[in-house]
Amino acid sequence: MPVLAIATHIPSAEIGSGYFQETHPQSLFQECSHYCELVSGANQMPRVLEVAIREAVGKRGVSVVVIPGDVALQPASAAPPPKIEGLLPKPPVVTPAPDDLDRLAALLNDNDRITLLCGSGCQGAHDELLALGERLKAPMVHAYRGKEHVEWDNPYDVGMTGLIGFSSGYFAMRECDALLMLGTDFPYRQFYPEGGSASIAQVDLRPENIGRRTPVDLGIVGDVRATLTGAAAAARPEEGRHAPRHAQQHYAKARKALDELAVGKPGKRLIHPQQIAKALSDQAADDASSPVTSASRSVWGARYLAMNGRRRLLGSFWHGSMANAMPQAIGAQAAYPGRQVISLSGDGGFSMLMGDLLSLVQLKLPVKIVVFNNGALGFIELEQKSSGFLDFGTDFKNPNFAKMAEAVGIKGIRLEDAGEVNDGIAAALAHDGPVLVDAVVARAELAMPPSITLEMAKGFSLSW
Repeated sequence: MPVLAIATHIPSAEIGSGYFQETHPQSLFQECSHYCELVSGANQMPRVLEVAIREAVGKRGVSVVVIPGDVALQPASAAPPPKIEGLLPKPPVVTPAPDDLDRLAALLNDNDRITLLCGSGCQGAHDELLALGERLKAPMVHAYRGKEHVEWDNPYDVGMTGLIGFSSGYFAMRECDALLMLGTDFPYRQFYPEGGSASIAQVDLRPENIGRRTPVDLGIVGDVRATLTGAAAAARPEEGRHAPRHAQQHYAKARKALDELAVGKPGKRLIHPQQIAKALSDQAADDASSPVTSASRSVWGARYLAMNGRRRLLGSFWHGSMANAMPQAIGAQAAYPGRQVISLSGDGGFSMLMGDLLSLVQLKLPVKIVVFNNGALGFIELEQKSSGFLDFGTDFKNPNFAKMAEAVGIKGIRLEDAGEVNDGIAAALAHDGPVLVDAVVARAELAMPPSITLEMAKGFSLSW
């Protein structure tokens, strides 16, 4: 998502003197932005600003312009206004060379059990993915950032892989003869096929991503949509291949087991967090935007928020930052005032930036904040246990968040019983204004990974 951030700096004459509030913002933001530059004079600003905008839009990320206050107050220098066509060029369509497409088709034709691993680079290529899936009868695994572009109306989708993924996605990648990576930089090497057991091809617009996570037999620099259009016709149809029924059956079984965990029993005081996520998915608008915070909310979002081609799923998917959901919800709602925006926040992350709750009232933003209140840094606690450590420093003594919201003029709904969930979520989503849902969920709810190692089992046996 393109972001242009303007960061202030101390007076330029004081830079380097250890002045009050001196932090060198250009160094702070360097690692989390595509472009970060210090403006030292007014005549530098027009060009830096243009470059920053092109970088943010072209690379769909963050540009930061750092400017001291005294420089910002200088008279603007004369500069020709940029033309829109030059400032915001359309994204390129990069089509691989014909011989690259031939090599990709040959790799696919030489193997029977093919799995596709799909990332955010599959945006806009849903029809082409389905056409290739139909031709190859290949299961499709998605990374988190590929979820909103891949899983909907897709009979070949078998879920995510990774620590918070599905067992079906995990085994579809581990048991294939050939893996086709499409627009993904999925970073966890332990989930790829091991020891050269599979032929691997990778398609990505960014050449630096090719082979970065696992050795590949064929690297193709190209747009996913254009590549699939060219490769699908050359790939032989599924006759003679081993149809992936076992992968789809595995997914159906895994999906059923997960959905059973989202069923609550009225009268039970501790609510399964899965039930909250499932209720939100079932009742949210067809074009809702749902920022999810890191840790266990990412798990429930990955497993229970259903995509449909119109919904958006936001998160700190690269940095794994805590407390990202509510600020992202505020930004999304301000940018799209007519769209339903729901924040899935943990009690720890929400508490870190709780003051921003006042922004919802101040700016009249109808964001729905759902706090998964389990009284702990739940994912940190889980990581400690799986490593064999006794949990430490993870407890919270939370207030009644719903009453706190009411005190600042926001509708508060507290859910303490599984029987209250559906009606409570419905009331929150129907309210014309900001809402905070304080959902008291079970602390000891395990977010099980798709595969459990001996070390994990040993760790739990020592810490429980």
